[in-house]
Amino acid sequence: MTDVARTHVSDELRFGAKRLGKAVHRNRVLSREGLSERLFTALFSGLVYPQIWEDPEVDMEAMRLGEGHRVVTIASGGCNVLAYLTRSPAHIDAVDLNHTHIALNRLKLAALRHLPTQPDLFRFFGGGGGRVNTIAYDRFIAQNLDADSRRYWEARDWRGRRRITVFERNFYRTGLLGVFIAAGHRVARLYGVDPTAMMRAETLGEQRRFYAERLAPIFRKRALRALLSRKSSLFGLGIPPAQYDSLITSGDGSMATVLAARLEKLACGFPLADNYFAWQAFARRYPRPGEARLPAYLEAENHALIRANAGRVSVHHVSFTELLAGKPAGSVDRFVLLDAQDWMTDEQLEALWREITRTAAPGARVIFRTAAEPSLLPGRVPAGLLARWTYETQASGDYLARDRSAIYGGFHLYVRRDA
Repeated sequence: MTDVARTHVSDELRFGAKRLGKAVHRNRVLSREGLSERLFTALFSGLVYPQIWEDPEVDMEAMRLGEGHRVVTIASGGCNVLAYLTRSPAHIDAVDLNHTHIALNRLKLAALRHLPTQPDLFRFFGGGGGRVNTIAYDRFIAQNLDADSRRYWEARDWRGRRRITVFERNFYRTGLLGVFIAAGHRVARLYGVDPTAMMRAETLGEQRRFYAERLAPIFRKRALRALLSRKSSLFGLGIPPAQYDSLITSGDGSMATVLAARLEKLACGFPLADNYFAWQAFARRYPRPGEARLPAYLEAENHALIRANAGRVSVHHVSFTELLAGKPAGSVDRFVLLDAQDWMTDEQLEALWREITRTAAPGARVIFRTAAEPSLLPGRVPAGLLARWTYETQASGDYLARDRSAIYGGFHLYVRRDA
């Protein structure tokens, strides 16, 4: 890579970090809280989510997503963006403040469109495909990537390897989330528990027994409870200090108790054959074809449709509010905010919801998740704005119960009032 290209990538990363800082930083630099926020920003500027941890099946049902819909969503790891293409929306705008997530989303779209076959796509994103993946990148993908993303993937890591070579190994063991899951496995093994043994369970009863007898006792260990009392302990989940504060309110004041409850749902709430989130948590990989269900974009039956619709996605390195500010009134049908509002100040929430309300088409739907159980909007977004929307209380609870990712306290659906 040339010095000019290295400088360009560095400038992009600084640009993204500055935008991310505006979203996260709430306290003075030299305060304890301010230092914690800036540590999070530094970590979050790289790869965080090799796989997104929101359930796209729940998303699509809650949105009633269909042909002709215009969607704005946070991109994150990109799995959900590609899943939405199975419903053939008119267009999807995917936004993210993380430069690495932008490069990952654009890589997935280019691979989907230009790798020759569905098995090639699965080999690339389904797990470690070996050197053949970098050969496939050079032969089929690189020339079809935008310049910024190509510079990113062809830059060198600290070992001198091109970043794209991560797909020769298990990509899902990288990034903050991959490191966090690996750390969880190491902690469990220190207490004599191998989390991969969960994958030998053949029934929900066996899953529940393994959790109750082997995993639940770990969360009662004094050392682990002390570790989880630190806000930085959850940076690997992409949880900034402000969201940590929200998350801990959903339990008894102990983060260990909160995480134990979330892990119990992930481990016991759904059969392993139906939950690829549990595969990533316990097996640290995706199932192979035929072992269990896969993310929608990796299922062979969806490949032709998603590939045909891939041109309907635009990926933007901006904030949600910034993108909406450039759109005409009434031009968006569906909004997907993931858990981003947990990070926001009241001022940021108000600016976002003014743009959502202005750009919402008749019948528009907004979905988002929160670390804690209740919606965070009442009392923080002006009542006049919220009066334009109906909160679907019962439906929101039902969708949360069926969210296989299991890590959130709340799922929320708002529908525009057209009368």
